[in-house]
Amino acid sequence: MTLCIAGAGALGREVLDVAVACGRYREVVFCDDALAGQTVRGVPVRHPDEVADAEFVVGVADPSARRSLAGRLRDRGLGARALVHPAATVAPDTVLGAGCVILAGAVVSSSCLLGVHTQVHYNATVGHDAVLDAYSTVFPGANVGGACHLGADAAVGANATVLQQRSVGAGAFVGAGAVATRDVPAGAIAVGVPARPRR
Repeated sequence: MTLCIAGAGALGREVLDVAVACGRYREVVFCDDALAGQTVRGVPVRHPDEVADAEFVVGVADPSARRSLAGRLRDRGLGARALVHPAATVAPDTVLGAGCVILAGAVVSSSCLLGVHTQVHYNATVGHDAVLDAYSTVFPGANVGGACHLGADAAVGANATVLQQRSVGAGAFVGAGAVATRDVPAGAIAVGVPARPRR
């Protein structure tokens, strides 16, 4: 089976690392509008409209771009596939939606539910019973506590912490290094320790 990685930038190359470490694909290609016709790390880059008969995963951090690319590839009849690096830990009773990406060193604990095309980057942790809605992102080194809820398109920045049983609303962003001790409203950008919505 062929794997198509949508996006050939920095995160796309990290997703390639996951695919290579998994070792289950006979062929891996990138698809990227801007880089079509080139090669990245020896892997051919195709235009998204040229890809067929493949599974796909989106290697783009921006949730809106990830959503758009996933929709284009689904419309072409491709099926999304979750990818978990062998050096990540995902509890057996955790459910990963199609297109999830879990990078090396990440830990996703017991009884979590990750929606479609969510991403947990390297060395990030997601505590027990957490729910991460579609297209949400936990950036490198971040810690999402137990029983937290991240809304659709929400993101937790590098080395940030969301304390247990807190929610981060849809489209909200917890800035790098911030500590969310309270719920973060939808669409807000929360920074600092403790994290407060930026005016």
